[in-house]
Amino acid sequence: MVDAPPKTLSVMVPALNEAASLQATIDTIRGATAGRVVDYEVLIYDDGSTDATGAIADDLARSDPRISVVHHPSPRGLGYCYRAGIARARCEHYIFVPGDNELPREAFERLLDHVGEADIVVHYVTNMEIRSLPRRVLSHSFTALVNTLFGLHLRYFNGAVIHRTKLVRQVAQKTNGFAYQAEILVRLLKSGATYVEVGCEMVGRGAGSTSAFKTKNVVSVVSTLGTLFWEVRLGRSGR
Repeated sequence: MVDAPPKTLSVMVPALNEAASLQATIDTIRGATAGRVVDYEVLIYDDGSTDATGAIADDLARSDPRISVVHHPSPRGLGYCYRAGIARARCEHYIFVPGDNELPREAFERLLDHVGEADIVVHYVTNMEIRSLPRRVLSHSFTALVNTLFGLHLRYFNGAVIHRTKLVRQVAQKTNGFAYQAEILVRLLKSGATYVEVGCEMVGRGAGSTSAFKTKNVVSVVSTLGTLFWEVRLGRSGR
């Protein structure tokens, strides 16, 4: 049996008022990567936090040279942080891990175990029952719509995806909204990138609620999918 090639990983951590969970998120990353990658870095984006998130992030960076921090004076959104992280990433593979420690260590480890099997490791949630009924309906509807529009068969478009950094860096990501990962996946898969799907359980968000139902976010998603359909399915350049 031939050993798998060494893996290096850039982890982007977006954090907006995550003072209570940022340390735990970093501990999860350290635990999951131990023995699974030969090198990694953590790119923390303090996205306009008004609590102690920024100070905690700075303390973490001072104690660990693999951690760096970018502070935003006001929130710029997950999609913006994701794209900015790609531009800074120095490792072979790239993933974002929520600053609220929503991705359990076991799930992260399972994803890493599949790195190298394809260009993209796509995570899907196996315990959707932990989420509210409206959020489950929204997620299912969004997944079905994207699959129908673009002839795909993914189980989930909004999970913790691991990309080859060089490949995802080529994508012309045009939205910072909720559909940013769907846009990336559609563009890459329709251009021939390979993928493997990995089912993992997630941790519940407690009392927090999704903002996906806000009018501006719905409009952003509809606009993104419309642009994607025009470019990818109707003949314009999709990358």
